[in-house]
Amino acid sequence: MASKLTANGVYEGSRMILPEHREAYLAEMELQKRRGKPVLDEQGIQLIEEAIFESYQECRSVTLTVFSPFDDEELRGVITSIDKPNRRVKIERGDEDYSWIKIEEIIKASI
Repeated sequence: MASKLTANGVYEGSRMILPEHREAYLAEMELQKRRGKPVLDEQGIQLIEEAIFESYQECRSVTLTVFSPFDDEELRGVITSIDKPNRRVKIERGDEDYSWIKIEEIIKASI
């Protein structure tokens, strides 16, 4: 008969994961999926600002891609207000549905 110490016998019979450890492990795996914000060049920033200004001036619909560490969010609507001191814009998507978005968080804009 083989000893429990051979072939990792002691540990083979006592494997278990506590629920707290499993939750902590899964939370750490989610944090590792985070990604960094892309760095925009001067031309990219200028295109975003032009699209925002055109939507504001002509009341045209614009699609903004807003950065998020896990998944980017696309918003479609009309820019109705530009807050220069706080560097944010107000996009209205419907009758009382609007959002204030920081300009630094916008990574793409198209009309």
